[in-house]
Amino acid sequence: QVQLVESGGGLVQAGDSLRLSCAASGGTFSRDAMAWFRQAPGKEREFVAAITENDVAYYTVSVKGRFTISRDNAKNTVYLQMNSLKPEDTAVYHCAAGYRVLQNYNSGLSYRYWGQGTQVTVSS
Repeated sequence: QVQLVESGGGLVQAGDSLRLSCAASGGTFSRDAMAWFRQAPGKEREFVAAITENDVAYYTVSVKGRFTISRDNAKNTVYLQMNSLKPEDTAVYHCAAGYRVLQNYNSGLSYRYWGQGTQVTVSS
């Protein structure tokens, strides 16, 4: 059974930075694609970033150039470095893991395992 645990969220001001972490256990981390999704109150779940087992990264347009996804296979951990945060980045951020995701890295349906989420709040 795969378990994912996020950490690193918090309350920050616009322009600040945060680094989210997602620790995985119970699976073969290095062979999974990993992703971050977010959901704000009253909004649809939104794809943020993904990284393949071969370290190829994908981003949604609204975070491109500000966020960086990375993975450390030795620590079974995926990270999301968030710079130049904006109030519209406020949401609960979830990490997800999937095997043989193929080309659909931006779809929640591609990921079998999900973490409980960590709150990110950006004030203006």
